[in-house]
Amino acid sequence: MQLITAVIKPHQLDAVKEGLKSIGVAGITISEVKGFGRQGGHTETYRGAEYAVEFIPKVKVEVLAAPEDTTKVTDAITAAAATGKIGDGKIWVTPVSEVIRIRTGESGTDAI
Repeated sequence: MQLITAVIKPHQLDAVKEGLKSIGVAGITISEVKGFGRQGGHTETYRGAEYAVEFIPKVKVEVLAAPEDTTKVTDAITAAAATGKIGDGKIWVTPVSEVIRIRTGESGTDAI
């Protein structure tokens, strides 16, 4: 099994969710996170005062998938999240040694 983690722009979440549903992904986990990459933050003006925003709000999407579905999932996320602008995000894939469904005790790909 593989854990596919993507950090994307918050306004792209609905498109990513629909893209994953369309390929048959049964479940996803979403977290609101903050960070920065190459863009390094930005400055904003509030009531005439300028201040630096170092950490940009992002959304972390996590999907467990069978190894043969990894490319399909990463392609769906990439297609849905891409705007062509800096800060679109990153995807990384991590091997998972075991998964157990708590309710039934199923393990492996049956637990996904």
